[in-house]
Amino acid sequence: MASAEPPKEPTQEQTGEGDGPSKSALKKAAKQAEKEKKAAEKAAKQKELDQQKAANEVDYAAEFYGPLPLNQSQSRPHRVRDQVAILSERAGQPVLIRARIQTSRAQGNKMVFLNLRQRTDSVQALLVVTPEKVSKQMVKWAASLADESIVLIEGVAEKTQEPIKSATVSDVEVHVSKIYLIATVDGRLPFSVEDANRPETEAEGVQYNRVLLETRLNNRVVDLRTQTNQAVFTLQSAVGDLFREHLNKLGFIEIHSPKLQGAATESGASVFKVSYFKGNAYLAQSPQLAKQMAIAADFERVYEIGPVFRAEDSNTHRHMTEFIGLDLEMAFEEHYHEVMETIDTMLKYIFTGLRDKYKKEIETVQKQFPAEDFKWREGPEGTLVLSFREAVDILVEDGVPREDLDDFSTENEKRLGRLIKAKYDTDYYIIDKFPMALRPFYTMPDPEDPTLSNSYDFFMRGEEILSGAQRIHDAKLLSEKMMSKGVDPETMKPYVDAFRMGCAPHAGGGIGLERVLMLFLKLNNIRRASLFPRDPKRLEP
Repeated sequence: MASAEPPKEPTQEQTGEGDGPSKSALKKAAKQAEKEKKAAEKAAKQKELDQQKAANEVDYAAEFYGPLPLNQSQSRPHRVRDQVAILSERAGQPVLIRARIQTSRAQGNKMVFLNLRQRTDSVQALLVVTPEKVSKQMVKWAASLADESIVLIEGVAEKTQEPIKSATVSDVEVHVSKIYLIATVDGRLPFSVEDANRPETEAEGVQYNRVLLETRLNNRVVDLRTQTNQAVFTLQSAVGDLFREHLNKLGFIEIHSPKLQGAATESGASVFKVSYFKGNAYLAQSPQLAKQMAIAADFERVYEIGPVFRAEDSNTHRHMTEFIGLDLEMAFEEHYHEVMETIDTMLKYIFTGLRDKYKKEIETVQKQFPAEDFKWREGPEGTLVLSFREAVDILVEDGVPREDLDDFSTENEKRLGRLIKAKYDTDYYIIDKFPMALRPFYTMPDPEDPTLSNSYDFFMRGEEILSGAQRIHDAKLLSEKMMSKGVDPETMKPYVDAFRMGCAPHAGGGIGLERVLMLFLKLNNIRRASLFPRDPKRLEP
């Protein structure tokens, strides 16, 4: 058995005894200490840089911008907002504005221009980095806001050295000190309001996006924001106001007739049938019956502004299945021309009121739809009145075959309008004494020629805007005319009975609000004059 090997003695390095650490150990320790020192210096330097950068990037304007909380009517501080339209009067003064951002344009990271829009008016706003007031972060945030966002702006309206061509208020700009977001745009808009507001001729340029009418109507809310449409519907409201104003002065009263009727009032083919409990009803295609019954009830002079429904499959530039009618009816003393002349003065009152009180709105529309100003006779000669036969003669002289003129086609109506404008220098005229065959059963025949009627149409730019007549107020004659037109008097017994109880001679007419507006402004399509148009192919939006 071999003997065990004696244990080895520990080295000096292992026992820690001797003269001290070896050279290699010292070198290693020194290297580690140097490494740690450099790391600490680097960390300290980075910390200093970070602190300096943080100090440089302190957003001193944080409270001057950002999204506002959802308005749930939490408070009411009664701060008065300024209107963009009058900012020229506020030059040098602080202003507070709620508006939409139509467009924005950043210049570097220290400046951004905003085009702010309020209805038909716009103004340029400017944010510039300013120590302690407007930070880079504030400018960056404002530049990032989507077009059509609604903002609340505080600033000062300052005079500009040069007119700002991109804004309707061109002599001032708002130097912004605070900007808050009220409402943003969720998703992408179908088209820009700026593109939708371009003049028709400019929109044809290849550098711009042309917004077609169908696209506009499918996205009507965005389309209605344009300055043109804001002006159009201000003018539409004005037409109704002027209509009321003038007739009220003449002793008319406003009535409100039912739109649900128990019988097809004028032509069964052109009314909408609707379910009515266990039976059927019809949407009124005019307030005609109610107006006449009001006259029989001694109201003397009445008018109504209300919806009219026509079940006519007409996909033209001037027809809709629902529109707003301006209707009136009036008892007269001697001759139905008393009523015709009252309507004439009323329409001229509307034309004059629009021209004199709404020049700005008309000019706004004309920027997108250039047109000659609407013309009518204002001198002592009065409005041009032609008989139907005289109008036919004018067309025959221009080469239209007489046999084609039993009634006026749309084409011949426009042709007549051009001929009358060239000869008489007027866009507005009246045609009287239409053939009886062209008129409804309640129209009074001419006393001398039973083939003619005591009826009239009013025209603007070669298109009919009002149809009216003396009405039959004798129950016996009315029943005869109804039967001759294929209408059973028993189906409209309450109407006929109104005249059996005695009724004054009367006449009236109905005007299409949208058509008047379309022709006055020359919009070329009636749908542009309707807030949310209805036609055979459109029930939305």
